[in-house]
Amino acid sequence: MEKVLFVDDETAILNLIQRTLKDKFDIHVAGSAEEGLSQIRDNGVFPVVVADYQMPSVDGASFLAEISRISPDSVRMMLTGHADFETCVRAVNEGNIFRFLTKPCPTDVIEKFIHEGLRQYRLARMEREYRTLKQWTKSLGGLIEAFIRLIASKDPYTAGHQIRVSQLSAAIARSLDFPGEAVEHITMAAMIHDVGKIYVPAEFLNKPGLLSPSEMNIVKMHPEIGHDILQPINFSFPIHKIILQHHERLDGSGYPLGLKESDLLTESKIIAVADMLEATSHHRPYRPAKGLDQAIDELRDERGVKHDRRIADAAISLLSGGKFQFEET
Repeated sequence: MEKVLFVDDETAILNLIQRTLKDKFDIHVAGSAEEGLSQIRDNGVFPVVVADYQMPSVDGASFLAEISRISPDSVRMMLTGHADFETCVRAVNEGNIFRFLTKPCPTDVIEKFIHEGLRQYRLARMEREYRTLKQWTKSLGGLIEAFIRLIASKDPYTAGHQIRVSQLSAAIARSLDFPGEAVEHITMAAMIHDVGKIYVPAEFLNKPGLLSPSEMNIVKMHPEIGHDILQPINFSFPIHKIILQHHERLDGSGYPLGLKESDLLTESKIIAVADMLEATSHHRPYRPAKGLDQAIDELRDERGVKHDRRIADAAISLLSGGKFQFEET
């Protein structure tokens, strides 16, 4: 049951409210504004607060104005036997009153208005959470962009590679009918899946010819480094785990942990396929581009072994059918 606070200096009214509504709501009562504030300090925010206008020491309008300040989402109602024009104006201006209840007020009417107040409270909370989510999403977008620029300043090839992998990953997810939010998460993760390479020496990333085993071992650390960079950031989805796993393979032949199929996130499997296709079909400092046809042939050979069969088939269908083309960046 949701909490409702009644503040009135008439004990008989408070007793009636408790007796008739205790099975419908979590009723709390207070005999004065000071007691009402004490209830909030002890019990936290109340979705609905109902206060009498004429109370000793602090009147209802002043009390509800204070509630508006300390708990903006709480729905405030006034119960009064003195509903003159000036009372109404002051209550609205100072306390942003949701409803006026005139004494004597039947309890079934009070119950109806409380339900309306709770509905209003939920709407206000939803709106606030939506605004917060939009702001948080905007901030995450800015963070992703900052990472891309940081990588581009060190290695333009890696930055372009990430963008192309992101585009293909999103296309694969959409073709598999992933919901919009999941597509957005995959896109964001793919955009910075190689963020750990900012700690890899640039001469390794741009070295012509094959890397030595020790150099390759350092390059292979980038998924773990990316994981460690992103883990402390409070993303709404496990982006750090997705990035950690993007070089893992179904048969356990990948790195850094040698995970197998059942341990891998679907998002990581999608990025792994897109990453392999982009890397194989595009130029690398240590080898010329193999071309898209060879990349697709290699994926056909690896589907069901190293790469998820359903995801691989979706990628092959997109690229072979001309439904997707890499954009050069």
